[in-house]
Amino acid sequence: MAPSRLDLGAADDIADDMAEGIADDTAAAVPTFTRFRVLTFAALGSLVTGYAAVAALLALVTAIAPLTRFSTSGVVVAALPAWLAAHQVPIAIGGLELGMLPLLPTIGLVLIVAKAASGAAERLGLVGPWQAGQVVTAIAVAHGGCGLAIALAVSDGQLSVDPLAAFYYPALIAALAATAGVVRRCGLLDLLAERADPVALRGLRVGLIAVLVLLAAGGAVLTFALATSVPTMRELFANFAPGFGNGLGMFLLSAAYVPNAVIAATGFIAGPGFSMGIVSVSPLEFSGGPVPGLPLLAALPEQQAAWWPLLFLLPLGIGVLVGRWLRDAAPDPFARVRAAAVAGGVVALAFVVLAGSAGGRVGMGPYDPVSMRAAAVSMVLALWIGVPAAITAWFAGPHPRHEDPGLLGPELDDQSDESEPDAEEAESAQSVEDEEPDPAKVD
Repeated sequence: MAPSRLDLGAADDIADDMAEGIADDTAAAVPTFTRFRVLTFAALGSLVTGYAAVAALLALVTAIAPLTRFSTSGVVVAALPAWLAAHQVPIAIGGLELGMLPLLPTIGLVLIVAKAASGAAERLGLVGPWQAGQVVTAIAVAHGGCGLAIALAVSDGQLSVDPLAAFYYPALIAALAATAGVVRRCGLLDLLAERADPVALRGLRVGLIAVLVLLAAGGAVLTFALATSVPTMRELFANFAPGFGNGLGMFLLSAAYVPNAVIAATGFIAGPGFSMGIVSVSPLEFSGGPVPGLPLLAALPEQQAAWWPLLFLLPLGIGVLVGRWLRDAAPDPFARVRAAAVAGGVVALAFVVLAGSAGGRVGMGPYDPVSMRAAAVSMVLALWIGVPAAITAWFAGPHPRHEDPGLLGPELDDQSDESEPDAEEAESAQSVEDEEPDPAKVD
């Protein structure tokens, strides 16, 4: 006899419970000293590796720059505030705050921490969702404590760092990176899939994909602007970074700010744009002015172009594409609209964080501050994605057909059908009664 669905479901639950029990026993079987050693190695290893990468980059720039004297101790000391800057900690130099920090070193540190967390979870045999907390906590506390110690050590009359910011910025970034490193192995995605609404989960996934596609569109616009500004870039290199050493240092500095520029370009195609001091750039508004001599800024236009509003077709098209991806999220049209709203919310949340991190203070002067207009960009992108996605998902997906309820409504029609027998059935019953013989006549 074939097993029933209930039996198969019970067997699956038992198998899952056994797997979780084996995982818990495996994690519990690791000695306490071994667990402490692995967690310490993951936390300190990510710290040392990230600091070494920052120090190596500073050593390279110092070694190739002309008219500079290379000093190992100087590089080691200078790498301390640079490590804080790589964690997006604002630094004040001579009382002037530097808050617009490059995002490329931050991305590199995130990858280092995620790799360390994944390796620690693998060595400890952690597979449960709640077991990931020990790895994330160890790495986050180590980064936060190190940032606080560096802030207290380097702060003097010339250089100052807020100790609170030096603690929670590295701790937050390390926690997010460590979570990304263990999210697949420890089953965090499966836990989210079990407890979340399938429609909302589909909107969450599509929203994350939409964020990447929007950044790709911003990167394409930035690439086009740089490709059409090659003579200006050459002039900036020649005027502000003559020679191989200066040119390479300027190139590395420009490369470090490329993620910031991609976010700015995404805000530009969305509509709100960005500003740099008195310079304001958006498809509907343009105000020129002086800019720093960074070759990456050669992509900035010198005057407004009439075709810029056509760039609105990019986020609009991405919104339609999101709707196409959600057209089979649910048979109910209202559920698909809800998935589109979730996708728009994910885009808004992502870009309020990205745009807020890409800008900041740059001291005082004509270039301060650099604003990516995070609030406006997030709200506009939520509309660019959510509205076209909802409309497309509504009309492109299936629509359930409802039968005609009749004049009396579905309930009254059903009752009338049940109370009144069919005429044909009544006639057939009457004919059967007529054909049956009468017992009295037979006797």
